[in-house]
Amino acid sequence: MRWARIGALALAAGAVVLAVIFSTRFGNDPNLVPSPLLGQPAPTLALPLLDGSGQFDPSVLEGRVVVVNFFASWCVPCREEQVDLTATANAFASREVIVVEIAYQDAAENALAFLNETGASPDAIYLADPDGRAAIAFGVFGIPETFFVATDGTVVGKALGATDALVLGSTIDAVLAGERPGQQVLGETFDGPGS
Repeated sequence: MRWARIGALALAAGAVVLAVIFSTRFGNDPNLVPSPLLGQPAPTLALPLLDGSGQFDPSVLEGRVVVVNFFASWCVPCREEQVDLTATANAFASREVIVVEIAYQDAAENALAFLNETGASPDAIYLADPDGRAAIAFGVFGIPETFFVATDGTVVGKALGATDALVLGSTIDAVLAGERPGQQVLGETFDGPGS
């Protein structure tokens, strides 16, 4: 009887230890981990233009607040936020703010069709990331993800999940005022088609 009781206690203790391990290690959402890019220089965006008309010149971004958004045609939340990204690009263009959208794990023709359907801004820049270099450099876990870069080229904010005009506008205003908004989790992100 004594050995059975000791065995039951050991089994219960083992279950508690496993529960603690699983709840603290394996249950964490990677989106809740602060981006190591915050406070660091933004990766260089030497990428091809999405429409295939050439290579983008990243020097165009120098001295501006830059909003970098990763999107894809297969991403439902990206579809929801596209109207607000377009409106934001238009509204802030005269204030030395530029929106750069990068197609993530998406064929250029699909991403262009998505933009034709949902709306694109003449004041935004649309880039392809055919080998995933930009996504890797920015540490993208899933999309939509949006990064905010200050005029000195430092990443000062990140939004996970679909943004809207209010979030975009208030975050850009904060960056223009010299603030560092940090990371916000706004909703779900997706790491690939069908996820």
